[in-house]
Amino acid sequence: MEKILRKGTVSGLPVINFHAAGIDVGSTVMAIAYTDSTGNQCLCKTGCFTKELSELVNLLGKEGVKDVAMEATGVYWMSLYEMLEDAGIRVTLIHPGHYKNSSHLKTDENDSLWIHQYHSCGILRHSHIASETYRELRNYIHERNVVQKQKSETLTRIQRILTMMNLKLQHVISDMEGAGGMTILRAIASGVNQAEALVDLIDVERFKASREEIAASLEGIYKTQFVTLLKMKLQEYDFFIHQMKEYEVFIEETLNKIVATQEKPTGTPVAKKSKYARKNQYSFDAKKYLQQILGVDLTQAEGMDEKMLLDVLSVTGMDMSKWPTSQHFTSWLNLSPRRMKTGGKYIGNENRKTNNPATQAFRISAHSAGINSKGHLGALYRRLVAKKGKKTATKAVARKIAVIFYTLVKNKQEYNPLIITKKIKEQEERKLRQLAKLARKLGYSLQKTA
Repeated sequence: MEKILRKGTVSGLPVINFHAAGIDVGSTVMAIAYTDSTGNQCLCKTGCFTKELSELVNLLGKEGVKDVAMEATGVYWMSLYEMLEDAGIRVTLIHPGHYKNSSHLKTDENDSLWIHQYHSCGILRHSHIASETYRELRNYIHERNVVQKQKSETLTRIQRILTMMNLKLQHVISDMEGAGGMTILRAIASGVNQAEALVDLIDVERFKASREEIAASLEGIYKTQFVTLLKMKLQEYDFFIHQMKEYEVFIEETLNKIVATQEKPTGTPVAKKSKYARKNQYSFDAKKYLQQILGVDLTQAEGMDEKMLLDVLSVTGMDMSKWPTSQHFTSWLNLSPRRMKTGGKYIGNENRKTNNPATQAFRISAHSAGINSKGHLGALYRRLVAKKGKKTATKAVARKIAVIFYTLVKNKQEYNPLIITKKIKEQEERKLRQLAKLARKLGYSLQKTA
């Protein structure tokens, strides 16, 4: 590792972090700029092998570096972040866009120098990174979600094979992944090709379709090649189901680690989970762990279930003090508009994109509430869809769910449905006043019917 000494200290804005470093992260090369023990700015480059990263961490430690800023480039930053964190050096992970307008020739060395200068002056914003145990939980949950997606893609291919066989079962049975649908699919894969024999395997009374309709949908072309393809796809499906359950073992172990660090919950004990797990839900009692970690039962709130809460919690952790208010939290999630002004005039909202897993979880929850919920958030979603479309409705309801989550977790407060009921009543009264005003304007009056 060749070290280049640059005379003079960091100049420009007042220096706040005197023992700082800036690292430009790459897949094979790391460029490092730092202030050494004598107060001079130094620049060096190193490779990305574990031995070289260890030497870098030791060098920064010997030079008295206490704060390091580096880019969040892909997943290349993660290994160095772990090593610096273990060495007791505080790491500030930054978004590359925060200094993209710097006027300099684009090189690894110049990037590290600018990161160093900005960080020394304390003008870089730290990206939220949860503690190590929550990062471990996040990795397991992420991989389980990946396998779940692969399982869903396999089901789509199974339906394609059924279409090739001219079997219309997926149009008659709403949930092919249910017990009845999978029973029929496995029977077909084992060689059964008589419609009546297949119908006899299931409880017809549990389906909306009649026995005749199900039997008609199972009359098709049972060629060997199609049956073989179906058999292979079912094996893939079983493999993905097994993988999901394997990841759930590690998820439960990690939750036990987190529970061991929490105080004893004071909330009302949750009901014991039934033996039957809904599609894509966790097979273990996730609600119990969530209450032990959070201290309250957030699943009582509209739009929140165990899977959604674990997805969010694995990203945010329990420390809500990182976001001073719920507005800061929703802004970090990119669920609140960022208004743009120039010359004192409002010119629109900044169009921001994010891959934050917590944001996706809140959006999915909002969409699900809009379809299935009969409560306040479901009504709000459907009302906004009619006025402004699904995109706006999803974002608005997701923001409300995020605010509820932030408030309940930060204050360790039980969900109170009476607050929502009060808001619904206020909305009804406001709508009645509007209707009464319109009626008077047109020369009519409102009268309540019995």
